[in-house]
Amino acid sequence: MCGFVGAFDLSSGSQPIDEGLKEQLRAQVLEMSKKIRHRGPDWSGVYTGDNAILSHERLSIVDPLSGKQPLVSDDEKIILAANGEIYNHKDLRKEFEGKYQFRTGSDCEVILALYKKYRDEKKDFGEMIEKLSGIFAFALYDSENDVYLIGRDEIGVIPLYQGWDKQGRYYVGSELKALEGECVTIEEFPNGHYFYSKDEKPVRWYKRDWESFDAVKNNPKATDEKGDVINPAVIEKVKNGLESAVKAQLMSDVPYGVLLSGGLDSSIIAAITQKFSKKRIESDSKEAAWWPQLHSFAVGLEGSPDLIAAQKAADYIGTIHHEVHFTIQEALDALPDVIYHIETYDITTVRASTPMYLLARVIKSMGIKMVLSGEGSDELFGGYLYFHKAPNAQEFHEELVRKMSKLHLYDCLRANKSLMAWGVEGRVPFLDKDFIDIAMRLNPSDKMNIINPDAKVGGFDKLNHQRMEKWILRKAFEDMLPENIAWRQKEQFSDGVGYNWIDTLKKMTEEKVSDAEFARRENRFPVNPPKTKEEYYYREIYSRLFPSDSAAKVVPHEAGVACSTAKALEWDESWGKMDEPSGRAIAGVHNDAYKG
Repeated sequence: MCGFVGAFDLSSGSQPIDEGLKEQLRAQVLEMSKKIRHRGPDWSGVYTGDNAILSHERLSIVDPLSGKQPLVSDDEKIILAANGEIYNHKDLRKEFEGKYQFRTGSDCEVILALYKKYRDEKKDFGEMIEKLSGIFAFALYDSENDVYLIGRDEIGVIPLYQGWDKQGRYYVGSELKALEGECVTIEEFPNGHYFYSKDEKPVRWYKRDWESFDAVKNNPKATDEKGDVINPAVIEKVKNGLESAVKAQLMSDVPYGVLLSGGLDSSIIAAITQKFSKKRIESDSKEAAWWPQLHSFAVGLEGSPDLIAAQKAADYIGTIHHEVHFTIQEALDALPDVIYHIETYDITTVRASTPMYLLARVIKSMGIKMVLSGEGSDELFGGYLYFHKAPNAQEFHEELVRKMSKLHLYDCLRANKSLMAWGVEGRVPFLDKDFIDIAMRLNPSDKMNIINPDAKVGGFDKLNHQRMEKWILRKAFEDMLPENIAWRQKEQFSDGVGYNWIDTLKKMTEEKVSDAEFARRENRFPVNPPKTKEEYYYREIYSRLFPSDSAAKVVPHEAGVACSTAKALEWDESWGKMDEPSGRAIAGVHNDAYKG
């Protein structure tokens, strides 16, 4: 994981820019790049060409000694700045034996070889990017042909922004802050797309059949109408697919750990990681791991639900567990820094990012540079508590598709930027490309929380015998976890670190923002006026850090309840009067739901 800034279309005509302007732009790009050095504290590199400048800040995870960037092709004509990890790079390298001379052990160097092949054979670059299994954003410049190729992973795990200055020069950057102040227009680069400079606009390369309900509605079911398992192969496929994803993502030449909140998702990832952590997965031999003991990390207020559950999970799995406590005041003091790093004023993201930001600092202080996390599971399996109200399988599945399309705006943004604020890479095995296909092609009825009092399977709530959220995932891994973790109710991260955290934020912002200020919110913030005083408070901080209208528009602004999309508000008439992202907003489902 790293950070980069790229500047393209430097010349205003057919002639190269003069040396004086080139040096001026180079200095400017270096200053832009310096703003994201937290993403790559290990090395800085820059390429300066006649029509492109690429600056890279490196966090070394794979090949720390020789993999510094920007990377240069074997013929020295193609330059690459990349952020992320390519997990299948060793398999891809085999395709180029005798055809391409690799210069480093960097996993990202395969992008250069692939580009050269697809360019020369005049093949679709979308097919090229589809071959990559990983999390990535990259900027590639072909100096021989004066063209560039920008690409981003399918889900948008890795952030990427694009912008244009007053002279029409095109920029890309790993974070918004690198472009703010230099570009008059800034946008998020769309996930699952690439932009080739000979094209007019980004092209979508990531397309799947499961985006349509019709493609999955008749797929084999794991259970019958009574809830009995009739097709264990479906459950086994889920288990094998996720284990393969975790194993592939243990690729690392530096110490790594796992985030362990004590919820289902992080506990599963920790348990699978422990299974493979004794050996180096990079080698087919029985070579012992360089760091054979797996460390897990949990954060919360003293006595919070997550800390209690995380310790139970860690004891069972056998990790060396670290409990990080924070106080309400410490979290409140960190809010401006958190908002600066996560680059959003979205309420849910700010609430959840703050404890993760504090946790990342401790993780980095212990010498760990990479952690695996459980993001993405709720979007794949309908884990948020509002999914209990889905009226039918089609609505359930279509909401999953909507949630998947927005992950880059919320959970992925939080996990990446909160951790990278301290130079810690986060990997998300649930969002492995192959596992996404497995999970999203499951018959939606196997994911639904169908009311069925006659069912004979585990995981029912006490109120109405409703099948517990993410039932099929729980069933797949119940043999690897303690029962009270495998069947623990969904707890959103911002809730699980301690209910008093959110309650304090709501109370504090209610006091800090006056009624008069809030009444004038549309005048103060004409772009996306805040809907609550809590959002107003975060927006004030954000606007001081990122004052442009473009920066305001980059942040998502959508009504919802308990992390739902706006469309899902139609499922329950009472939700139309609410705008609360906490899972406790779902009365009758969450054990500690808000009363009233």
